[in-house]
Order: sequence, then structure tokens, then C-alpha cells
Amino acid sequence: MAEQQNQNQVKEEDLNQLLKVRRDKLAELQEAGKDPFKITKYDVTVHSSDIKENYEEWEGKEVSVAGRMMSKRVMGKASFCNVQDLKGNIQTYVARDSIGEESYKDFKKMDIGDIVGIKGTAFTTKTGEISIHATSVVLLTKSLQILPEKFHGLTNTDLRYRQRYVDLVMNPEVRDTFVKRSQIIKAIRDHLDEQGFMEVETPMLVPNAGGAAARPFETHYNALDEDVKLRISLELYLKRLIVGGLERVYEIGRVFRNEGVDTRHNPEFTLMELYQAYTDYHGMMDLVENLFRSVALKVLGTAVVSYDGVEIDLSKPFERITMVDALKKYKGIDFTEIHTDEEAKALADQYHIAYEARHKKGDILSMLFEEFVEENLIQPTFIIDHPVEISPLTKRKPEDPDYTERFELFITKREMANAYSELNDPIDQRLRFEAQEVLKAAGDEEANSMDEDFLNALMIGMPPTGGIGIGIDRFVMLLTDSYAIRDVLLFPTMKPLD
Repeated sequence: MAEQQNQNQVKEEDLNQLLKVRRDKLAELQEAGKDPFKITKYDVTVHSSDIKENYEEWEGKEVSVAGRMMSKRVMGKASFCNVQDLKGNIQTYVARDSIGEESYKDFKKMDIGDIVGIKGTAFTTKTGEISIHATSVVLLTKSLQILPEKFHGLTNTDLRYRQRYVDLVMNPEVRDTFVKRSQIIKAIRDHLDEQGFMEVETPMLVPNAGGAAARPFETHYNALDEDVKLRISLELYLKRLIVGGLERVYEIGRVFRNEGVDTRHNPEFTLMELYQAYTDYHGMMDLVENLFRSVALKVLGTAVVSYDGVEIDLSKPFERITMVDALKKYKGIDFTEIHTDEEAKALADQYHIAYEARHKKGDILSMLFEEFVEENLIQPTFIIDHPVEISPLTKRKPEDPDYTERFELFITKREMANAYSELNDPIDQRLRFEAQEVLKAAGDEEANSMDEDFLNALMIGMPPTGGIGIGIDRFVMLLTDSYAIRDVLLFPTMKPLD
């Protein structure tokens, strides 16, 4: 133990010395009138991968790149360095005779991690590597911190999430994930715009956080001396817009749920919700199936994606099965034989499913589904017709009012989307809100509250409407083969180190 502490102390002393050397180099540059932090711009004409992928176009021509120096080999009068920019990296040949003696001295003092601008001509080395023959090297930013050790990189997962900026520098595959995330969101927008949907924005600070079963974050609005909540859903405001005559609307934005953190959940995440007048949950199934397929093709070039070593086929029609039939298919439980809350609780007892006194038959069905069915839903599957107890904003099925016209899309055992034939009966909606208020009074912190303004909107009249919510982060996880939600959030929520 003492030996380990001594080694750590030596490492810390060595690191402090290295950091001091960098500070000293900066001071020397500033004293010589070469302060890199006074540079305000640099003219970049091309990125590294553009040169490599279109070499015939750039061979022998002048190029200007900028990026972070990731390696350097000094060999007397000529040296090599590797510069990393947004799209990749490229080798640079730096010769004293090409950039001048003073500039070459400055170059030799540069450190790994420094940001440089390089001008020169594109050429191929004797070993066949596409490179730049530098005619000038300019230090644009002096790095005063040490990057992680070259060959091992930044491998500490917790540190990677806390210092995403270093993670992006050291791990190209991480940078690729977030480039793809941006492309996925753009492809979603393009697809919906082509379908005639209008993108809108709705409030984040709300007096009543409804539209989902979740515990909200609460804060205080000083100017109005009013307690407000951060939204947990986009639903109730988007439906108001349907009432107002905007027939196809969607929003992509952050929502906030006061819950734990695990591989699938982060307290703030990106949700896409859309609402379309004059259609139902069958229309929403068609829409989301086409959306997933279209985005995969546009971003990945294929609708067959690999996730955790398993092929997920988005090109085939997605399976559609009721929650009751899925429970029978995967566990052999025939829930059509359950007619009362007491019978449902007896069934839960039989399978050791914990429940509370307030839970009803539909709640028990949902619990059995989560326990025995979800783990089987790897390929795209629509689970349709949810019980009314867990669907307070959904239209009942006319032929079976214990169930609703609702579906959840599951892929890789995860819920990817949730959709309804939206409830537009203000009388039924008031009764559902009242039932939720009873649950809230009984201690259910995730129950919805009465929303009188939303009820007034329904009284004005909302046309038959289909609506859907898609978790953008989980969709990105699927298309980038990422196991944890933190891998697709640039800055995930982390517990403070102190």
C-alpha cells in the first residue's frame, strides 16, 4: 500500500513538472511576441478525409488544414506529425528548409495536444501514405494539459463521460457516434417534413407536468412567485395545437424526469412527439415503421443493423401483437380468463409479482408483461392494445373498453416508441384525470394531475388524432450499436465527484 502511494506521488510530481514545462513554453512564446491565444482565426480550405478520399483532385495542390497534433517525430532537419480534425487525421511532413529555420525551432517545441494550422501541398510518401508537405506551421492554441497516454487512451468509462471533450479527442469511434446522432435527427426531420409535418416548440417550464407517468423536477419562478415544473412530456401542448387546426405537428426536445440513472435512463433526454389529425394508432404504426426504415437507410445505407452482435432487420414488416396475446405466446398465461382485480392479484401472487393494494387488473397485466415478455422482444415488435388503467390519455377500444388503442414499439428488448389513438372525449378525459388524482393522493408520485386548460381545449373539440412519442436517445443507441444511453449523450448526468 505504501509502495503504491509512493508511485502515485512520483507520478503526480512528474505530471506537475510536465505541466510546468508547458506553462514555461507558453511564457516564452508570449515574451517573444508569439502568443497563440491572440490569434483569432485561421483559413481552413479542406479537411483531412477530403484530401484522402479525393486525392486525385488535391495531389500537388496547396491545402490548409487545422487540428490537434496527436503525434510528432522529430528527426534532425525534417520531422513528421499527425494532425486530427473533425473528419479524421493526416500525416504532415515538416522540413526546416520548407518552413524556415525559426519556424522549425518553434515546431520542435510544440507538444502533443497543441492545436496547429498547417499549409502545404498534398503528396504521397515513399511508403504510400497520403500526407501534406508543410510550407508553414502555425501554433493556434497551446495545450496546457496532458492528453491520456497514447496507446491506452482514455479508457476509464466514468472519466470519459465526465470529460467528454477528451473522450472525443482520444476515441474516434465516439466522435463518429455523435456525428451519426446529428445525422439521425436531421434524417428524422427531413422524413417528417416530407410527410407534411410542421415542427413547433412548446414550453419547458409548466404549471402542470402531464402526458406521462413520471415524477417531475420542480423549481420556482421568482417573477411570478409561482412553483413550476420541468416538462416530462410534450403531449398536452401539442394536442392543443391539433385543436387549433395545425393538423400535423411534431417537436424534438428535451424532457425531464426525476428518476434514477441506468443503462436505459437519464433524467434529461431527447424525445420526439408528433400528432396527426384524422388518423389512429394503425396510422402511427405505419408512420413509425417507415420512419425507422427510412432513417436507417439514409444514415447507415442499410435497414439491417447490427446491435450487440445481433442482426436487427428493419426492412421487414414489424410484428404486431396484443399485450394479452404476447403474454400467452411467451409465458403461456391466458389473461382473457382473468375477469376481476382479485383474480389478477391472485395470478400475480402465483408468479411472485409484487403489487400494491391500489393496483387493478390492467396494472397486473402490465407487470406480467414487463416480467415475462419484454426480454423476448428483440426484433421490431408492436405491442398493441394496452389496458386502460395504464393509458390515461388513450381512446378505449370500442369493442373492448377495458383496453385502449395504444401500442409500444420494442426493439432489442427496449421500448422505442409509444403511441395512441388519442382520447378526444373531454368527459372521459376528466374521469381519467380524476382517477389519476386519486392515485396521486394515495402516494403515486408519477400519476397525472388535473389539467383544466387541456380539458377546455378538448371541449373546444379535437379531431380524431394519432400521436406517438419516440425516444431519440434509444433510437440512436440502436443505429450506433451503443449499449448504454450515456454513450449517446454528449454530457450525461453524473454524480458529483465530491
